[in-house]
Amino acid sequence: MSVIDRLAATPEILRLLMEDVPEEIAVEKPAPDRWSIAEVLEHLSHVEGHVFRARLDLILDENEPEVEPYDEKAYDAAGTYSGRDPEESFAHWEEQREDTIELLRDLPEEVLNRVAVHPEIGPFTLDNLLHDWACHDLGHVRQIAELVRAGALLSETGPLAQKYNLRP
Repeated sequence: MSVIDRLAATPEILRLLMEDVPEEIAVEKPAPDRWSIAEVLEHLSHVEGHVFRARLDLILDENEPEVEPYDEKAYDAAGTYSGRDPEESFAHWEEQREDTIELLRDLPEEVLNRVAVHPEIGPFTLDNLLHDWACHDLGHVRQIAELVRAGALLSETGPLAQKYNLRP
């Protein structure tokens, strides 16, 4: 499976994970310092456009551009990810992803070697960025799976719940 195929598959994977999860579970924070499903979805939507797609566009438009760092803790503290409708966040993220996949599938392979520079990390290629993007996706797939597991399924396990120590 190519990295582009992985990126294209993420929305469907998340849709399947979240099927039949009630909104009250989607917006519930598991702990004050942890994100709800809704917050994860808004984060995905935000970084899709403000980090990954912005960096992709810069790499395609400029020769060795410098990219901006992204401070998710600052955005989180500012409330960027909270108070959003989970379905709207998901739909916005999904639309952005579809547009990006369409662009990526049309790119010639040689552009994967184009370089950008992160002020703290240093140079990286477009191929590195795509793999980072897929890695980021999978981290949040795992996070949402744990939130669904703890919020929508654990309560239905009855006395068997005591064998789990979940911290989504």
